Amino acid sequence: MRDLLPDQTPLWQWLEREIGQVIGAYGYQEIRLPLLEATELFERSIGEVTDIVEKEMYSFEDRNGDSLTLRPEGTAGCVRAGIEHGLLHNQVQRLWYQGPMFRHERPQKGRYRQFHQIGVEAFGLPGPDVDIELILMTRRIWRSLGLAALELQINSLGTADERAGYREQLVSYLREHEELLDDDSRRRLTTNPLRVLDSKNPALAGIIAAAPSLLDFLGAESRAHFDAVCAGLRAAGVAFVVNPRLVRGLDYYARTVFEWVTTELGAQGTVCAGGRYDGLVEQLGGRPTPAVGFAIGLERIAALLETAGGGEGRGAPHAYLVAFGAVAEAEALLLAERMRDCLPWLRLVMHCGGGGPKAQFKRADRSAAAVALVLGESEVARGVVGLKPLRVEGEQEEIRSDELAGVLAARLRAD
Repeated sequence: MRDLLPDQTPLWQWLEREIGQVIGAYGYQEIRLPLLEATELFERSIGEVTDIVEKEMYSFEDRNGDSLTLRPEGTAGCVRAGIEHGLLHNQVQRLWYQGPMFRHERPQKGRYRQFHQIGVEAFGLPGPDVDIELILMTRRIWRSLGLAALELQINSLGTADERAGYREQLVSYLREHEELLDDDSRRRLTTNPLRVLDSKNPALAGIIAAAPSLLDFLGAESRAHFDAVCAGLRAAGVAFVVNPRLVRGLDYYARTVFEWVTTELGAQGTVCAGGRYDGLVEQLGGRPTPAVGFAIGLERIAALLETAGGGEGRGAPHAYLVAFGAVAEAEALLLAERMRDCLPWLRLVMHCGGGGPKAQFKRADRSAAAVALVLGESEVARGVVGLKPLRVEGEQEEIRSDELAGVLAARLRAD
């Protein structure tokens, strides 16, 4: 787990704001969920033989002897809340959430034990149109963030019955190559054989590539659904790759699954993943309800933006106000408040702690502010403020105090 330091949080604030605005433009409403849930919720939803439940959950008993778990993902809690509060039965709900998730994994770049996601879930909509809508939403998010180097991979996992038929063929095939499988894959043969297809072991790449394809086991309805998703994406100009080995790590998925991946983050290349999970609401005690969603990994998106230089300068002050002399210091506090009243977006740092001109200007430069505002007793007497460019073009000049807000609005960027 790690801290996000003050020089990092401006990028995160901007990132969360941009994504939230795109999600809101599609009519989705925010729901805020607890960090802790009953352990049983994740065992029933994610699957007891998944890596998350077997190895990665932070679970403990509380004072009453109840087993609780720090949430490893957001979908199960969102479904639980929807059932508990009567939001899902015979209703359409478009919901989103954000916050930290927890998995006891081996930390590496882009993978932490506390990580952050923004998740989007749609309930009550069975058709391929909402699958397409969510993928279009993610594309719009990448455009809003200025990210281009992402590839969309999609697949269909069919229904539970279709997967059962495929599982038999897959296990039979893998048994023929069992001596070449690693320990994890051998274990999964009897518990969750589809997860073998998701192995990151390069020694297994050839075996996995030659394995039977789940797409060949889809029934007519599942095939029609997947074909409609593909056709809708093509019509919207969304480039994608059909990846028949894309199975996702959570047991609740069915039919459409997708991932946005990048080659710029090493092994942790998935930045957004999701799909359809029509059986989960019923599995957790609700009425049968179609559902589909996705989650974005914010650490990985932030890393991509930082790699591209997208985080530079975010959050720096627009202006740093220096003042010399008791009269000017008193007036500077009032001037700073007037500027904040006139320009609510303005980040203005008021120098505090005294010091001579050299020391104050040194502080102003270190702040990374775009301009320094200068107020001495002479400026106060004449009703002006000095404006010294630090990181914008121009020469030092004096501005009338009553015109300063207009000048700052014209020269500085409200971000």
